[in-house]
Amino acid sequence: MPLLTTGKPFIRDLEKHGALGVYAPLEGGFEGRYQRRLRATGYYSLHLTARGLGDVASYLTGVHGVRPPHLGKKNIAQSAAVGPVYYVPAIALSQLETLPPTAKGLVLWILEGMILSNQEIEYLVNLPKQEPRLKVVLELGGERYFRWQPLQDVIRAA
Repeated sequence: MPLLTTGKPFIRDLEKHGALGVYAPLEGGFEGRYQRRLRATGYYSLHLTARGLGDVASYLTGVHGVRPPHLGKKNIAQSAAVGPVYYVPAIALSQLETLPPTAKGLVLWILEGMILSNQEIEYLVNLPKQEPRLKVVLELGGERYFRWQPLQDVIRAA
């Protein structure tokens, strides 16, 4: 069975721009092919969803506090009424530190990116400029065929 796509233009654009906006068919499958091509060229990928990210900058590159659900159990007069705060390391930077030396870099593949604000998308555009081994692919919606464009162009169009 011949390959349907080599993925070379996609990888070339990702390395050139650092951040891409992706439109994939809603039935799925196409993005998996491009993810396999990225793995074959030496990139590791981290899959996230934009829902529930909160502050994108602190979640990806800074130590941030989270409060787990209390599940009906509260400490009376021992801590805050909303529960204790646990501090979590930056997800992108900690993953980047654990990459093997032979890896080209880390690709953050973020699903449901259409809910992010323009300011958050602009941060994702600038993130590969701050850390060159980090690349961003943001899924922005559905399309009849798999297509991509630089994330910077998405901000200009909005």
